Amino acid sequence: MKQIPNLFTLLNLCMGCIAIVFTLQTGETILNQQGLAWKIYLPERIWWASICIFIAAVIDFLDGFVARLLKSTSEMGKQLDALSDVVSFGVAPGLILFQLLRISFAAEPDGLDTPMYWMLPALLLPMAAAWRLARFNLDSKDLGHFVGLPVPAAGLLIAVLPLLMLYNPFDVQLVIVNPWFLYTLIGVISWLMVSEIPLLNLKFKNYSFTDNKARYILLALSIPCILILGWLAVPTIFITYILVSLLFKNQLT
Repeated sequence: MKQIPNLFTLLNLCMGCIAIVFTLQTGETILNQQGLAWKIYLPERIWWASICIFIAAVIDFLDGFVARLLKSTSEMGKQLDALSDVVSFGVAPGLILFQLLRISFAAEPDGLDTPMYWMLPALLLPMAAAWRLARFNLDSKDLGHFVGLPVPAAGLLIAVLPLLMLYNPFDVQLVIVNPWFLYTLIGVISWLMVSEIPLLNLKFKNYSFTDNKARYILLALSIPCILILGWLAVPTIFITYILVSLLFKNQLT
C-alpha cells in the first residue's frame, strides 16, 4: 500500500516522457495568407503533448493526496516526485518552447537557415525547474507559502501555448510565434522559479475568510475566467495569481 503514491508519481513521469515524444514529432504547416500574415497549423502531435502535461499535473496532485490519505509519505517519494516534475513540467515544456522558437523563425524569410543556438534559450526553463526543485527538497521549513514559482505552474503555463495556437482566440497566435515574446516569457518564468519571492500556497487549512482572503479572491476571479475564456484562462489566472500573491505579500510571510 505504501508504494501506491509512488506509482502515481511514476505515471506523472510517464506522461511527461510521452509529452516529449509528441513534441519531437514535428510536422507543422506554415502558410502566408496573401502576404498579410502567417498562419501556422500545428499537427495534433504537438498539442497532444500539452494535454499530456495537463494530465501529469492532475496525477501530480493525486499522488500527494493519496500519500496523505494512506499516510505513506516518504523521503523516496519526495525525491521521486521532484525527478518526475523536472521531466513533466521542466524538460517537456522546455522542448515545447524550443519547437515554438523554431517555428517562429521558420515563418520568417530564410528562417529555416536560423542557427540552432537561437533556440537554446528554451533550455533555461528545465534548468531553472531543476534548481527550484532541488532547493525545495533541501528546505525542511514549512513557511505556509511558496518560495518562488512552483514548477508545475510554470509547466502548465507553457503547455497551454500550443492549445492557444490551435484555437487561436483573439488571434493570439501572432503573439505566441513572436520570438521576442517567447524569449521574454522564458526569462520571466525562469526567473520567477529561482527567485525567493513569496507566492500564495493554495492549500486551505480552514475555511475562514480572514485566514484565506487571498485564496478566496483568487478563486472568485478564476471561475469566471474559466467559463468565459476557455484555454486563455490559464495565462489569465497565472497573471492573477502573481498579482494577488504580491498584493497580499505581507500576509504570506
